Amino acid sequence: MAFKKKTEEKTLDIDASMQGSLHFKDPVNLRVNGKFDGTLETRGHLTIGPTAIVTADITGDTIVIAGKVKGKIYAHDKLVLLPTAVVEGEVYPFRLSVLEGGVLNGTCKMAGDYFGMEELSRYLEVDIASLNEWANQGKIPAVREGSGWKFERKSIDTWLASGKVGK
Repeated sequence: MAFKKKTEEKTLDIDASMQGSLHFKDPVNLRVNGKFDGTLETRGHLTIGPTAIVTADITGDTIVIAGKVKGKIYAHDKLVLLPTAVVEGEVYPFRLSVLEGGVLNGTCKMAGDYFGMEELSRYLEVDIASLNEWANQGKIPAVREGSGWKFERKSIDTWLASGKVGK
């Protein structure tokens, strides 16, 4: 009989003023409570606390905002704006929830059932040339659309789960 070791969920808190690029390839629970300027790329759960002031391009899976954010936000799974949130810029969520009192000043383009080449490049963190090559060789589930490609989100997620990436 095999026993799975229970993994303890850990949260990384940033309470300082920071500038630069933070990039997490593995899932992490990250909470920003201070000031941050730059680029923030995460996997897992990102929370922008109510006292946070963030000027950044943000990419993540689940992003919950309670503070102030200015920049582009790409949420692969969902973006939640809490009542104290003030967001200025462009948001690209798969799912969006804005609680009463939350403010979104800017543009919102919801991710649909299909990705374009640029959207998939951001989603997979793979350059467009590689995606194009994989699509032409049949290594990635894709549908020809005119002279380009489109990618069904469900098929891409299944393909990722199968471990066939780049094979």
